[in-house]
Parts: sequence; C-alpha cells; structure tokens
Amino acid sequence: MDRTHEPLSQPAHGTFLHWLGLFSTLRHWQRNRRTRRQLALLNQQQLADAGISTAEREQELAKPFWR
Repeated sequence: MDRTHEPLSQPAHGTFLHWLGLFSTLRHWQRNRRTRRQLALLNQQQLADAGISTAEREQELAKPFWR
C-alpha cells in the first residue's frame, strides 16, 4: 500500500510558525543580554581594540534587553 504525505493543516502549521517566531524572539533577547554582559566586562584596552568608545558602550548597556 502506498503512503501519502498530507501537508499540515492550516491551524497546526500556523501554530508551529507562531511558536517558532516566539522561540526566535526569546533567543534574540537572550543573545542581547549575553553580549551586553560581556561588553560590560571589557576594559579600556579591549574596547579600543574593538573600536568601541566608552560612550558607545554606555549607550548600548543602557538599552533594554528587547532592543
């Protein structure tokens, strides 16, 4: 007997995309938090090596995690 693949129904597919979008957003927020925490630990020499000024670092650290 042949098996056929039926595509996901619209509601199930829409729900999957919703969860995928939510997961992606949460990962983005987590990455923002982690990289800003690492930025806060850099000393002046490391900032200079990366081409980041103290003012730029302060602006980045002042942002909420969702931005």
